[in-house]
Amino acid sequence: MSVQGGLSIERMCRLADVSRGSFYRSCEHKAPPQGGMELKAVVQEIVLEHRQRYGYRRVAAELRRRGIIANHKRIARIMREDNLLNLHRLFDTRNRNSEERFEVYLNLAARIKVTGVNQLWVADITYVRLNQEFVYLAVVLDAFSRKVVGWELDRMLATRLPLAALKRALEARQPSAGLVHHSDQGVQYVSTDYRNLLQKHGMFPSISRPRTPQDNARCESFMRTLKREEIRSVAFQSLEELRGSIETFIERYYNGQRLHSALGYRPPEEFEKAANSGRTAIASNGAILGF
Repeated sequence: MSVQGGLSIERMCRLADVSRGSFYRSCEHKAPPQGGMELKAVVQEIVLEHRQRYGYRRVAAELRRRGIIANHKRIARIMREDNLLNLHRLFDTRNRNSEERFEVYLNLAARIKVTGVNQLWVADITYVRLNQEFVYLAVVLDAFSRKVVGWELDRMLATRLPLAALKRALEARQPSAGLVHHSDQGVQYVSTDYRNLLQKHGMFPSISRPRTPQDNARCESFMRTLKREEIRSVAFQSLEELRGSIETFIERYYNGQRLHSALGYRPPEEFEKAANSGRTAIASNGAILGF
């Protein structure tokens, strides 16, 4: 229970003869629009941090732990508006039929020694704050070269977002069967549509272990770079403006020009060309699995 100056909110409301609902509504009414955006930003952070497992009550509880007072009904409204509510139900066996059973996948990425392109792809989702809304970005990287091979933006955190990014990657790279696709435990990546597309192209799904973000460190690193070097320096007003900026950053700068320390200070495309020289059939899967 939140405490202000030694008194709980419930106690203060009782002394003032007002309901807690009236107190929270009063706080919301006085909060400036920017404050609302700040709250939404923290809600987004919590939801993604816990891989969409938290409902609005747990999100509200986590906010209180961080010293942020917010009515749980307001949190529910924010999560509903951003399509973050009830995503955790996909993991509830009581709400699934036989075709929607959650499958447990191994963390194959941790067992692979990557020796070339199109052997291991890593995928992740993050949110981007615009002036008056939040949107979501899904990316797919080739783990060998750190090149972004697929990406997509959407206003909704739904399966169609990473699915579109994966389709772009498949169209651009045309990988052979046997590629390992690694992601976190987000519900979008274990959905039927996503699993079917992986299976159709002969790809093996790999999932990070719970509470181990380092399992997907390559994607996490790219997201930090994108936000630090491109997104945080500009106040984007619309999804279309953001899309153009991200496309330029990824396609022209990050993949083709930006020096990557893990690649011997070479851009991903140059690294791939250097690794590709003298090889034949690099598209064939030559990754080594260690068990």
